[in-house]
Amino acid sequence: MYRWQKLDESERVELLLKRETYAYPKHSPPHFISSEANCYHFYAANYQHKRIIGYSDARLQNFTQELLSICRLKAEELYAWCVLPNHWHLLLKIIELKEFLAEIGRLHGRTSFYWNGEENCRGRKCWFACADRRIKSIRHFFETRNYILQNPVKHGYVDSWEQWEYSSVHEYLAAVSEEKATENLLKYPAYNMGKNWDEE
Repeated sequence: MYRWQKLDESERVELLLKRETYAYPKHSPPHFISSEANCYHFYAANYQHKRIIGYSDARLQNFTQELLSICRLKAEELYAWCVLPNHWHLLLKIIELKEFLAEIGRLHGRTSFYWNGEENCRGRKCWFACADRRIKSIRHFFETRNYILQNPVKHGYVDSWEQWEYSSVHEYLAAVSEEKATENLLKYPAYNMGKNWDEE
């Protein structure tokens, strides 16, 4: 309690986020960490990183809405997201991991069938599975969030993260301010994340 009183607003937000990431009570000591409520980084790419999601702006927009609808239904908390023309990322807290992955599998199946029909290429493989990584620490959490939000810049789609429409960067900047977001980028860089598994 005494430490809380000495923190400024941004430090309080960061502390609450840390406690939430570990499923701790917001303002009281944790008694245990539930093994069912975990924070994960999810990632999936079009097969061979072909730009299938980005076939058109309408497809990119529709897929984004479908993905976010699943998150709203199945996730406890959605911390960051980004959809690009050939892959997507989510950072969220999920309780029913298998159920969530099954829903993503159904989404990938539906979109594959529809997209292949739209492009007249039945039998094409559209997706290369869905990977998940459990967040191991608060540093890992912040680095992952920065990595996800910076992904459009990393792949050369835009010069700065706020230029990309299909991500949670605008909500993030509104919540923490551009100054704090820049500070977090410097404090929690993610230079090597994704190497060898998220390359075009």
